[in-house]
Amino acid sequence: EMATSDPCANAPPTPPEEPEPSPSPRKKRGRRKLDQEIQGYSALNLFMCVCLKGETGRLRRRPVPRVTFQAGDPYYISRRQREEWLSRWKMEAERRAYREAEMNMMDDLSEGDFHKEEEPASPAPPPSQQHTDPASPTVAVTPEPVARGDQGTPSEIEYQDGRGFGIGNLVFGKLRGFSWWPGRIVSWWMSGRSRAADGTRWVMWFGDGKFSVVCVEKLMPLSSFSSAFHQPTYNKQSMYRKAIFEALQVASVRAGRPVPSCDASDDADGVELQTREMIEWAMTGFLPSGPQALDPPEEEQNPYKEVYPEMWAEPEAAYTPPPAKKPRKNAAEKAKIREVIDEGTRERLIFEIKKKTRNIEDICISCGSLNVSLEHPLFVGAMCQGCKNSFLECAYQYDDDGYQSYCTICCGGREVLMCGNNNCCRCFCVECVDLLVGAGSAAAAIKEDPWNCYMCGPRNTYGLLRRRDDWPCRLQHFFANNHEQEFEPAKLFPPVAAEKRQPIRVLSLFDGIATGLLVLKDLGIQVDKYVASEVCEDSITVGMVRHHGRIMYVGDVRKVTRKHIEDWGPFDLVIGGSPCNDLSIVNPARKGLYEGTGRLFFEFYRLLHETRPKPGDERPFFWLFENVVAMGVSDKRDISRFLEVSEPHLY
Repeated sequence: EMATSDPCANAPPTPPEEPEPSPSPRKKRGRRKLDQEIQGYSALNLFMCVCLKGETGRLRRRPVPRVTFQAGDPYYISRRQREEWLSRWKMEAERRAYREAEMNMMDDLSEGDFHKEEEPASPAPPPSQQHTDPASPTVAVTPEPVARGDQGTPSEIEYQDGRGFGIGNLVFGKLRGFSWWPGRIVSWWMSGRSRAADGTRWVMWFGDGKFSVVCVEKLMPLSSFSSAFHQPTYNKQSMYRKAIFEALQVASVRAGRPVPSCDASDDADGVELQTREMIEWAMTGFLPSGPQALDPPEEEQNPYKEVYPEMWAEPEAAYTPPPAKKPRKNAAEKAKIREVIDEGTRERLIFEIKKKTRNIEDICISCGSLNVSLEHPLFVGAMCQGCKNSFLECAYQYDDDGYQSYCTICCGGREVLMCGNNNCCRCFCVECVDLLVGAGSAAAAIKEDPWNCYMCGPRNTYGLLRRRDDWPCRLQHFFANNHEQEFEPAKLFPPVAAEKRQPIRVLSLFDGIATGLLVLKDLGIQVDKYVASEVCEDSITVGMVRHHGRIMYVGDVRKVTRKHIEDWGPFDLVIGGSPCNDLSIVNPARKGLYEGTGRLFFEFYRLLHETRPKPGDERPFFWLFENVVAMGVSDKRDISRFLEVSEPHLY
């Protein structure tokens, strides 16, 4: 009998099969066709059985693995691979053009003096190209560039659809989620991607040097500065200020307007003043020369000739120039190259260091700049002012996996290698590893499991990357010392004998769950009165339960007045840490120190001045302000200026 597990066991019995009637003569043809179909179905069933056996007996097919892409730049080509592709496509185009020239010459020789008119060959259909999304903030998704014979030669002029915006024009472009952003029309060859479709243009954005394909409907000439410039974005985003500075500097050079010269010693306020002067000049219509003077010169209209405009010579003390995305320079051209920061500059300088014609202490190992201002705190080499600001902001910025968000050397990088040491959380980008340690070092590190980074390895030297012996002290000195602002040193009080010490009175602003009182207890400091300002009901409940009602809660810090301070005081210690949501650079929607919750710092500043001893009162007084490490440099500078400290130890 059949097993009861058979799904067909409980089915009703099928009636006995009746004998099939003999087919009529008219059905013979259909019978043959039916037999063929039955044989085909049998073969198909046999194939399906084999496939099901290969799938370990499961009836469902195994799903295809899903491939995810990083948002913002889903089609990333490494720098080295892009250069190899560009050189290979250029050689193929030249080879094809040479073969066609040879064939034409042979045809001319065979025909002699007899010239025969021929119909032009139909042009090859353009390769399939995905339409790029103008809303992408970085680079649109396009297929690989394809060499197309003469179309890839430098003789062709791009953007001939009659809609304006030629190569070299300064424009404002609009992307979804961004304000009108200044940029420059460039050739597809500079972007390393495929050609832009008709009605679109490749734009290199000022500020970060990235590329996007933008529809011409989303472009405006730079002469429309008064309508495209967005003052709120200029006040909030440093990248937008940098982009406006670069765009107006290029416009000033083209218009023949004297560009203010700045050196590394100029402070940010001086550069800001110069930028405001250029903005006023742009708002008035670029007078006296007018918008016509902003047209690109002839050498910038040729996309296949390398141009080093004056725009990249801005002071590094204020801004870090973006990497100039240019094709590889031909060995036959020996034009004088300015000292600019671009893709090839750092590689060229590293090559000179390997040849011992240049000292590594003279260049910024993070970006390749020669305008250095200090030494790199971790490795032998120098650092420029722009990379210092990036290091201060990003060195202690961590992702959800517990590792650093950016490279330890350059504070950037798209693909990073994470250290396998459990006590280390550092990352190193593939570009820095291959450039400083040696070609292929990144691939070797990927195969090594676990891989100890260059800060944890037993050796100090890896190629040109040499770890400093005193890097812990240098790193502490790097973050502790800030010589941009000088204030009077904090007042020091003589120590009080232990038998004469009295319990202190504490004012805690933004108290949270009363960790301040907990730490004071652990330190053995007696507390007479602990006044806390907190608005979260859950945090207040935790503090009341854990400390048995010893805390005096006073509500919102904005409602505390001078009279309250006089009634509750005097205080010996004021502590607090304003909310960091709008100050941390981890938050992309942060509003900064002067908007949102960032303004609560000024409540701490106000009450700190209310609690300070009056002139003539020599009693000891202490205060402590705490906030997030990953804070913008400008916000740190402003907080230090208000608190009048020149060497903040913790931020």
